[in-house]
Amino acid sequence: MRLQSQFSEFSPTDYRYAVDELRAYLSEEAFIHYKARVEAAIATVFRQRGLLREDLEREIVEAASEMSAEEVYEEEKRTRHDIRALVNVMRRKVSDEAKPFVHLCATSYDIVDTANALRYRDAVKEVIIPDMKALARTWIALARREKDTLQIGRTHGQHAEPITFGFAIAQYVNRWGTRILKMKEASEHLVGKVSGAVGAYNASSLLFDDPEGFEHDVLAVLGLPPAPISTQIVPPEPTCDLVHALISSFSVIANFCDDMRNLQRSEIAEVRERVEVNQVGSSTMPHKRNPVGFEGVKSLWKRFMPQIVTLHLDQVSEHQRDLTNSASQRYIPELLVIFDHCVKRLRAISERLEVDRDKMRANFYISADTIIAEPLYILLSYYGHPDAHEYIRRKTIQAYESGRSLRELIEADDTIRDYMNQFTPEQRRRVFEAEQYSGIAAEKAEKIADYWDKVLTSMDD
Repeated sequence: MRLQSQFSEFSPTDYRYAVDELRAYLSEEAFIHYKARVEAAIATVFRQRGLLREDLEREIVEAASEMSAEEVYEEEKRTRHDIRALVNVMRRKVSDEAKPFVHLCATSYDIVDTANALRYRDAVKEVIIPDMKALARTWIALARREKDTLQIGRTHGQHAEPITFGFAIAQYVNRWGTRILKMKEASEHLVGKVSGAVGAYNASSLLFDDPEGFEHDVLAVLGLPPAPISTQIVPPEPTCDLVHALISSFSVIANFCDDMRNLQRSEIAEVRERVEVNQVGSSTMPHKRNPVGFEGVKSLWKRFMPQIVTLHLDQVSEHQRDLTNSASQRYIPELLVIFDHCVKRLRAISERLEVDRDKMRANFYISADTIIAEPLYILLSYYGHPDAHEYIRRKTIQAYESGRSLRELIEADDTIRDYMNQFTPEQRRRVFEAEQYSGIAAEKAEKIADYWDKVLTSMDD
């Protein structure tokens, strides 16, 4: 018989993209432990309310701490029900006196949905948010370092107006910062339930005059708020909101990867992923230095971004619930793992990103002459030209067709000399010295970097 190994697994998430730090929250073993914690919390509240002796509560809590996925799955082969299997294994570990209180007043999805909310919240708080913040700080440092690095701005794939590379990175600092806050907010709004089979507290109302208070107390042990109202399942929107925050975050880094990958094109060559000494770019072309990291992140985004559609489909459940979300929601942990893998990977790439400032400047000067079109049009309009935009547009066409520079054509045209004479020396410098026409790109990059640095620091406190 062949020995099991990581290479006998089906999912690339397991054998290629796994994040070890997330195993304590998102593995199947972890899921069993989280579900057992919910069962233990119910026993604790029974004891707090005088229904269960302290020694019996201790038995149940200890049994919950000793659960393993292997034994639960073995029992599930017999029961064909995951939570009943969990309960049966727990009951075997406690005395006959304690047995009746295991899973008492609870339904399966009191346990499943509450456990999922707990582990998703913990995974985001303890691993994913810190990794997102680390990437943000890497980009903040990059934005500051390159705030004065001249670069041509591009719209529609064409040269537009001057910016700085730090300004371009600052756009992503800001977008990413807002996603960190959204992820934090969404994770903190996850909810649990201990309201029974249809959410009306039917079972717990047999034992307690305040079944909502019982639910509140159980969830308080776990540090989780209750859903204001639920069916057999918690309202799906909080989980959907978390996944939406994650997918929109994923889209930001996919966009970043596209930009950096395009800047790495041979004919642009403004940035490079630093390659390892023994790294191979192609099986047949030894010279290749491919942007494999950026492309890998984009590829994983393509695979997992559509999962948001599944989450929206999971919002629809007939009456008090059907089973159509049972299998699909099992893939949420995989989404969390893949996203965090990409965040970690992109941080490593960004830390070793090579910026070719000379090539950026050389690319900039390809369009240095035509860049003056916008400031010329603005100032000519300001000083009274009745149709400056059309005038400059026609002059740019003339420049393209004649091979002469736009500046040469403008300065030789007596019809606009009166307008040009009104330009201040500073205005003339910023029009005709293209590198001076970068607005406040450098200052804005620094301002954005400072803002998000303070926000991230306040989150650490």
